[in-house]
Amino acid sequence: MANSDTLTSGVSERYAKALFDLALAEKKLPAVEKDLTRFDDLLQGSDDLQRLISSPVFSADDQSRAISAILDKAKITGLVGNFIRVVAQNRRLFAMNGMLGAFRKLAADHRGETSADVTVAEKLSAAQAKELKAALKSVVGKDVTINTIVDPSILGGMIVKVGSRQIDTSLRTKLSSLRIALKEVS
Repeated sequence: MANSDTLTSGVSERYAKALFDLALAEKKLPAVEKDLTRFDDLLQGSDDLQRLISSPVFSADDQSRAISAILDKAKITGLVGNFIRVVAQNRRLFAMNGMLGAFRKLAADHRGETSADVTVAEKLSAAQAKELKAALKSVVGKDVTINTIVDPSILGGMIVKVGSRQIDTSLRTKLSSLRIALKEVS
């Protein structure tokens, strides 16, 4: 039996691929990426919106109405507006974060870039993001698109995942390692 992460990943990838193919066909890839980034910023900046997309308590109609109102207010229209409305109507908003990540990966691959998922405790400044991109480019050998995930529970540092490689310099992990080491000593 497949686990739910695999199922969510499959849904995310299929929806992202459909949007990517439409954006390419209509030659609107940069505009779609920009609108998706704006929606992702809204999503990451609102716990209420996160609850709306992830909670099964809300009906499809409630989610659709709320998402439509948010999209209208944010002036997210065209392919992205229609895409997100279809996702809401199909009760797939729970996979929206995965769809955004999968779309970014498809767009980066299309441009010949690689993408890195970077989890940080606080949003990176423009200078920090630029420095991180340069450091990752020197390691990977090609341009890197950074997908930033803000997770205050890591306390500090960052977790960088590029392809199958992951580097965890988070304070949470260091404290956990220290806790284990202290238990072994006593």
